[in-house]
Amino acid sequence: MGISRWGLILCLGLAAPVFFGQSTAGRSLQGGKQESLQPEAEQLFALANQARAEQGAGPLKWDAALATAARQHCVRMVAEGQISHRYGGEPSVTERAGQAGAHFSLLEENVAIGPDPGTIHNDWMHSQGHRTNLLNPEVDRVGVAVMASRGVLYAVADYARGVQDQTPAEVEAAIGALIQVSGVTIVKDASFARAACAMDRGLPATKSNQEPQFVIRWQDADVTHLPQALVDRLSSGQFHQAAVGSCPPRDVQGAFTMHRVAVLLY
Repeated sequence: MGISRWGLILCLGLAAPVFFGQSTAGRSLQGGKQESLQPEAEQLFALANQARAEQGAGPLKWDAALATAARQHCVRMVAEGQISHRYGGEPSVTERAGQAGAHFSLLEENVAIGPDPGTIHNDWMHSQGHRTNLLNPEVDRVGVAVMASRGVLYAVADYARGVQDQTPAEVEAAIGALIQVSGVTIVKDASFARAACAMDRGLPATKSNQEPQFVIRWQDADVTHLPQALVDRLSSGQFHQAAVGSCPPRDVQGAFTMHRVAVLLY
């Protein structure tokens, strides 16, 4: 889990412009109005995936929530004039993305001012921090916003490693399916495991005479694999039943999506 943020103001005047269709600057200055330019955002999206394909990185999927967060920040950049990743009174980039409905375990952001999408992309690719964000093989989603004002384009690209939004029951089902592969039966009633999940240590009081022989709690954005300690216990062959419980995560900074799980082995 992490966040990488880069605030370099690029010297776009030194780059050779690459134009896509109609001039963006010409239509942005009529009446001094600002204009949201989805086609230019789509061009930056396409250029990013082209660059990633050339470098062997997987393609980015368009994320509407990230695009909403990027647009909100882009509007603020236009209002301020000078580009930045955060202005006074503005939420952090992770908070903006979370409030927009994005679910992620990693988030990065590029911002820029330039005459056209091709120039902005070219300068991102020639700036080490921006290039690293754009080509990061760990991210798989992106939302881009572009707005025209003052004769230039303001651009924001938010890159993320997406996390599936799942209910506690869905998380329990996913973990249970992984455990069942080892031949261990899943206890249908998850209430005791859920109560254990909410605790830092120990177990909730119970009238049952059956006590778990192994308890593990963890947090992760990914529920497609089990902790190695649990895998090792399951492979021992000494357990026949497991209870799985999910509960709200603890101490998650920003708006990162995490799942907290407890597994009790019998």
